[in-house]
Amino acid sequence: AAMAAERALAMATCTAPVNIAVIKYWGKRDTDLILPINSSLSVTLHQDQLKTTTTAAASRDFTEDRLWLNGKEADVGHPRVQACLREGERPLPGGVPGDPVSPDAAVPAVRRLARKRRGGGEDTATLSLSYKIHIASENNFPTAAGLASSAAGYACLVSALARLYGLEEELSEVARRGSGSACRSMFGGFVQWQRGERPDGTDSLALQVAPETHWPELRVLVLVVSGEKKPVGSTAGMQTSVETSPLLKHRAEVVVPERLAQMMRHIRDRDFEGFGQLAMRDSNQFHATCLDTFPPIFYLTDVSRHIIALAHRYNAHHGHTKVAYTFDAGPNAVIFALADTVAEFVEVVRRSFPPATNGDQYGNATSYWGRVGGAGDTGTERSPRHRFVRGLPVGSAALSQELVAAVVTEPVPGAVQYILHTQPGPGPQLVDDPSQHLLGADGLPRSHA
Repeated sequence: AAMAAERALAMATCTAPVNIAVIKYWGKRDTDLILPINSSLSVTLHQDQLKTTTTAAASRDFTEDRLWLNGKEADVGHPRVQACLREGERPLPGGVPGDPVSPDAAVPAVRRLARKRRGGGEDTATLSLSYKIHIASENNFPTAAGLASSAAGYACLVSALARLYGLEEELSEVARRGSGSACRSMFGGFVQWQRGERPDGTDSLALQVAPETHWPELRVLVLVVSGEKKPVGSTAGMQTSVETSPLLKHRAEVVVPERLAQMMRHIRDRDFEGFGQLAMRDSNQFHATCLDTFPPIFYLTDVSRHIIALAHRYNAHHGHTKVAYTFDAGPNAVIFALADTVAEFVEVVRRSFPPATNGDQYGNATSYWGRVGGAGDTGTERSPRHRFVRGLPVGSAALSQELVAAVVTEPVPGAVQYILHTQPGPGPQLVDDPSQHLLGADGLPRSHA
């Protein structure tokens, strides 16, 4: 009887990371299957600073599938959520005309994988696939602020569902159906999303190029200039680019294949000079394809361009590449540097964008780090939320007068809300501690009061 009672509510919680592309993905060749026009390469960021946590629960008592995002109920019927959740009733378009794509290949949803592995039958000892499921997901960072929240979110959803149904196999293909870049968040360290050749997408997968331990000195600074939602979502933006930008076509067919091979070499050799230069060039070309889109798309702001100029002045002053920027579809800068550069560059950023002292300047983004201290962080201890530098500790640095004169030209107060200091990290993790589940025994969100 105890076994039956336990099986009445099964629950699994996972965390998953954000990733930042250094060779950018922009443009689909198949919008249903989410197949890219080019391969891409990313760095997985550490979950101590940026992560999504997702709990999935299944019970015979649930009457419908339900989803909560950051505490608010959301639409579980969203096609991309469904793509990760359940089998499709029919093959989706995407194959060559006259070449029927098997539904198995077209929609590799978690429930179908589970059913296939059980030989089509329903094994009474495992969770019933007919049970409805409840899902709760939370980010510890602002959603849609250009911090790749969809990648972490879908990677986490797939990981939690796979754990719930006891699946072990290749899951990056399932995650890809939620958000293309999510397949890269299924691994830690340095990850390639292979474009693949097959129309059914079965070879469009993520592969780890190197683990997070491969380059221990590498550090990442996220300069948050805005916690706002972006003007043009990535999904709509990239398809307009595919339809209207000849530069994007040239990029996908000619430029990226060569850059991908170069970038893998730079990572293998831990060559920061080569890695940094190529990351900056690829970011710039991605934003050039946005400008080449018609009508043009502007993701970078004046502050973004100030940061770009600052990085180039800083590197020029030192005579080599010490910092490298990359920007996704939004204004926030992601800066790569080696550990011995961080303190000095953070001080340069602090002088160039003096933080506004008044707490209101931080906007809503601050509340996301409210629980950063865990259980001991009471609402009264406000300092972590209003710190200009968050995440991994940053030492202090004295700047020479020459450096300040050459690099810090015209300060723009308050333009950078805060800096998040992080590093490469591992892929999705299972959370063993039951107190960390986001859903209670009743299958409803726990209040994190």
